[in-house]
Amino acid sequence: MKGYLLKEQSISIGEDLFIESSASENNFCVMFEDDTETGYFYGGEKDPGTGQLRILDMVHIYDVASIAEAERHASVCIIWSTDWLRCGLIINNYCHAVFDFANQGAYNRNEFPPPNSFWTKNERKLSDEMIAFFFQ
Repeated sequence: MKGYLLKEQSISIGEDLFIESSASENNFCVMFEDDTETGYFYGGEKDPGTGQLRILDMVHIYDVASIAEAERHASVCIIWSTDWLRCGLIINNYCHAVFDFANQGAYNRNEFPPPNSFWTKNERKLSDEMIAFFFQ
């Protein structure tokens, strides 16, 4: 792997959960949340003076109702690139989303929600190239 595995946790999909991971070389951070109905991955930036969090974007990961009961026990990993400017969300060895802080983009499998005009301006489609970056 070309990067840093900062978080690894066993979860039960559909149970209330919040996991945060911060880059060590800048003010960027990500959060994965399961609110018992949906899973979302957020990217943010912390103000160095106040520590206040500003959410930059978010991407949809799953709807709990669409996941079979037998598949709800999962392993979640959050990995950061060695330059601390890209972060990936991996569930059960499958990359579901990438935040690219350098290029202001949030990408996921189902391309939802549509890009916003504030941060992610281009399409959200998660490409094999973006995923391969972490494993070269």
